[in-house]
Amino acid sequence: MTSATEHNADHASAADPHANDAAPYGGGDPYADYRSGDFAFTELVDLADRRLGAGVIAANDEFFAERENLLVRERAVFDPEHFGHKGKIMDGWETRRRRGADADHVFPAPEDHDWALVRLGAPGVIKGIVVDTAHFRGNYPQRISVQATAVEGSPSPEQLLADDVKWDEIIAPTPVRGHAENGFEITTGRRYTHVRLCQHPDGGVARLRVHGEVVPDPEWLDTLGTIDLVAVVNGGSYEDASDKFYSSPTQIILPGTSRKMDDGWENRRRRVRDTNDWVRFRLVAQGAIRAVEIDTAYLKGNSAGWIALSGRNGESGEWFEIIPRTRLQPDTLHRFRLPAQAVATHVRLDAFPDGGVARMRLHGALTADGAAELRRRYTELTG
Repeated sequence: MTSATEHNADHASAADPHANDAAPYGGGDPYADYRSGDFAFTELVDLADRRLGAGVIAANDEFFAERENLLVRERAVFDPEHFGHKGKIMDGWETRRRRGADADHVFPAPEDHDWALVRLGAPGVIKGIVVDTAHFRGNYPQRISVQATAVEGSPSPEQLLADDVKWDEIIAPTPVRGHAENGFEITTGRRYTHVRLCQHPDGGVARLRVHGEVVPDPEWLDTLGTIDLVAVVNGGSYEDASDKFYSSPTQIILPGTSRKMDDGWENRRRRVRDTNDWVRFRLVAQGAIRAVEIDTAYLKGNSAGWIALSGRNGESGEWFEIIPRTRLQPDTLHRFRLPAQAVATHVRLDAFPDGGVARMRLHGALTADGAAELRRRYTELTG
């Protein structure tokens, strides 16, 4: 399923193959005429985030610009004077111009295309894809398509490309706009581990984002025993927040430690007395929380003054206290050993009155009911 933007691009491309071109760079801010989109699914975690372990593991061609650029977190940069021995250096994945078979067939065949294989950092259900062609104004692909597959373990590119691997086409060949954010809603409702981005017939793409819901392997979590019940990689997710002015609350539950101030959740300065900021998360499944870590790394003059943590068991359960209102120190890892395990499906982190939190970990184990629910969902999405 595509957005209205892509439908318009499709109609325009049918009438004029250059209708989706952007104007040549005219100087000044290279993003001044960038065509951005507004896609609700971008609130979901990016399954192709390098911080989750994603990678571009192969491509058939990357003559002008390396495939790895597709997953860089920062938006693409453009330097009009930056040239190398192969031509203009672009911040994205760019292939050479395809040619036909001979002098009588100078254009590539309709089925010719370039491709890049992407390993998702966290397998899951894909809800939307963004194909960003920033700064590719006349050298973007005429069409793109995306296929997805589910292959467990750590398969090589050769294994993924074998004849016995089934790939689902989740985006059929569709025109895209140059120097633009092209969004596609996905409704297949299956769990995938890898995607293949195809350019028809060739060209450049700056960034690829694959938004969705993480669905972990329940056998792996069972083997681990004690896990982080709210971690993105284990299937935890951010549901709602009072404020996300500076950064997404999803970053609180990303792997690893924060590496800079904006690598966490920071809200604007709260000016209304007797109010506070908060963020709510859904756990992997029902779990018994035994210990909590709250990290304010790199938040030195803007960390939360105090926090409190509450839990809820079930969608309609009553909120109960897990950690009472507690003072935080800036740029510090705080550890809390709970006097009794807290059984919950959701948690709410309150910051008083405002301020940032870099990371939160909820250490514990799935309950029998939680493990059964996770296995049921896994089977439903992989069967």
